[in-house]
Amino acid sequence: MQLEDQPLVGHIPAQDRLVRHLLDTGAFAGADAAFDELLAGGSNYVDARWVRSAVLVHRAMLAWRLGRIPLALELITEGWTELDTQPPSGGSAAHTVSMLGFLLEGIGRRGPAMDLMSLAVQIARDSGDQEALAHCQLREGISRVFRAANQPEQASHQFAAARELCEEAQSLTKLGGVKRTALACLARSLAGMDDLEAAERIAQESLALGNDTPEYYGAAMANWVLAVIRRAQDVLTEARTFAARALESAETIQESFLMMRFSRELAEICRQLGDPVGEAAALRRAVSAAVAAVDILKEGLGQALEQRRVATQAQRMAMAAREAALRDPLTGLANRLGLERMAPVLLERTASAGRIPWLVLLDVDYFKDVNDFAGHTAGDVVLQEIANLLRRECRAGDLLCRWAGDEFVVLLVDAAEDSREAGPRVAERIRSAVNAHDWRLVLGRLEKKPTVSIGVSAGHHDLDQLFAAADIGLYKAKRAGRNRVETGEEDEDPD
Repeated sequence: MQLEDQPLVGHIPAQDRLVRHLLDTGAFAGADAAFDELLAGGSNYVDARWVRSAVLVHRAMLAWRLGRIPLALELITEGWTELDTQPPSGGSAAHTVSMLGFLLEGIGRRGPAMDLMSLAVQIARDSGDQEALAHCQLREGISRVFRAANQPEQASHQFAAARELCEEAQSLTKLGGVKRTALACLARSLAGMDDLEAAERIAQESLALGNDTPEYYGAAMANWVLAVIRRAQDVLTEARTFAARALESAETIQESFLMMRFSRELAEICRQLGDPVGEAAALRRAVSAAVAAVDILKEGLGQALEQRRVATQAQRMAMAAREAALRDPLTGLANRLGLERMAPVLLERTASAGRIPWLVLLDVDYFKDVNDFAGHTAGDVVLQEIANLLRRECRAGDLLCRWAGDEFVVLLVDAAEDSREAGPRVAERIRSAVNAHDWRLVLGRLEKKPTVSIGVSAGHHDLDQLFAAADIGLYKAKRAGRNRVETGEEDEDPD
């Protein structure tokens, strides 16, 4: 498939357009050399004057047509990643999204392909960039025409959609190759809708536009349309001539997908004519094109799967690293950074639901005695046991955190019960669970078993304010003899 026509002024650098022009005119040796020169400064180099995502994806298309599959996939991946850094908008983004969709269409990923191409048309329309809109409409129109030709049960819908796209595309652009191909695509749509007279007139108009410029893609499409028309009219000798011309143009620019389509069309016409020699020759060309296409797709699929495997592995490692940075390695609870990162989102969600958030701040009583008399290893086990008790007594939606040392925080943000009483009720459950816990396996006959003093606060949707109030409650609990729950109020004197 042809992904691009000639100049994309303002979106693609001149040297990139030169490579495209050489490919479209069948000068593959020159295109290969020009592409090497283009990449001489580094395959991922893009001058700051150009929109990076559009240029990278365009270069991926060039690499694909030149048979450089690994490089094409590398460039397409980087271009797609670059595009994902912000919502796509503007003509360059429209081109990029459209080319991505067209590439997916070419390798058989038809569901996401059409979604991307339709999105690109909308982006281009919103941008007001008429040339970008014409290119995006043309890509989608071509895809729909070939879908209609290959899937008769969808033909009516696809031809109608392609007609609408290509009618507007050809009216928006003055670029010869784009207009020529849009006219040819429009003609094929009309032929598919049985308007053969209009289809022939427009196909001839498309061919006439190429008299001064050797642009083969549009010529291949236009001759294919005329072959379809003559076959429908049962003028099979002329149909064979037009189909042969279409196939020759496709072979000149080494468009495997066009070659397969047109060689099958030619073989069927020859069969109807009773020309077994011509039919056999056309079928051989079809097989050759299919083998070339399959080889490209196999290599591309293999490279894509490997890149996907590596990317997925890297993504998992990155996610694990980010998760580890927000977790306390001893208890598995969120750490201080995790609380500070996640709390604002949870508090905002609680406020929007009309609920009251509670912060429960607890400190292990006599923890220094545990470390002094049972050892730091036993102290670590105590902290792990308390973390497990917190998990048991709290809901899955609550945020549990080891704040520092022997201090823990529970942020209650999803109370199913009456949220006005949730904090003290959960805090009391925690206190009671720690107090009733059998510590003998961990601490033996240590005289002072671990308990917790707890301060709770509510009403604020700001973490610092909640924490300050809960800290007052914790101080009151300690002063009142430990192993108790107190509510903290900022305007209350802790003494």
